[in-house]
Amino acid sequence: MTTVKICLATPEEADASILEALETGVPQESVISFPSIDLLWKTFTPKRWEVIRAMTGTGPMALRELARRLGRDVKGVHTDAQLLLNCGVLEKTPDGQLEFPYDAVHVDFMVRAA
Repeated sequence: MTTVKICLATPEEADASILEALETGVPQESVISFPSIDLLWKTFTPKRWEVIRAMTGTGPMALRELARRLGRDVKGVHTDAQLLLNCGVLEKTPDGQLEFPYDAVHVDFMVRAA
């Protein structure tokens, strides 16, 4: 099972993780990080979580098929998919289909006192 971890990390923490992987040669887990909780919530709206849930473990999918599975209009799904593509959450295959190449999602963040 291929799992992606969605977490909060400063740019410095994300860079350090990449450098560690390069220096040690040890494969790191798949991570999508955001510098703030606000940006994470702006990215993963309830409708966009529906997109992720519908695509998890399914392989490449055409935009129209995704919209059909979600019961949503193509234009709205396109808008959400484009944002998720721009953030690196979704990928586009050479033939133009959308892909979320993971079988599971693990969300990891901690809320601390201000």
